[in-house]
Amino acid sequence: MTGFKLSSSRAFPRLAIALLASLLLAACSPQTISELKEGIATEADVGERLGAPEAVWDRPDGAQIYKHNRQPAGHVNCMIAIGADGKMSALRQVLTPQNFARIAPGMPMQEVRRLLGKPIKITPYDLKRQTHHDWRYQDGPNTSDSKIFTVVFDSDFKVASTGSVVDPALQPN
Repeated sequence: MTGFKLSSSRAFPRLAIALLASLLLAACSPQTISELKEGIATEADVGERLGAPEAVWDRPDGAQIYKHNRQPAGHVNCMIAIGADGKMSALRQVLTPQNFARIAPGMPMQEVRRLLGKPIKITPYDLKRQTHHDWRYQDGPNTSDSKIFTVVFDSDFKVASTGSVVDPALQPN
């Protein structure tokens, strides 16, 4: 009889990481998102389906904005508004060309992060005195439409430029 040892296998951690990544992706999948109806879903419903938010921002009107980040494995960053009444008033995928177009030169990094959520990667370029923040997003209905949106920040952490490229992970070596 042949057996296997989970504890000594290098495949086990990879399998666990893959399982966790698939659960995170499923948590903000289009189906999960569609199950949450604006004006009906409660804060508890959102937590049950998406888990704890990565960040919560208070608004002056008593509402809160929940940030659910699905980077780096996914293409989604969700922003969810929970009204003062405890009901979800909005759920938006923020990694969209429309939101990218709102990023303007001179915009502070904190404002960009509030608009787009946490990036998949932050790369400092010390000699250029720049920092690049990358977000993976879907530019169409197919997985092959995966792209990377980059915001280049200057040494004062203000937007210097932006751009999009085809996701390098999809490029043949």
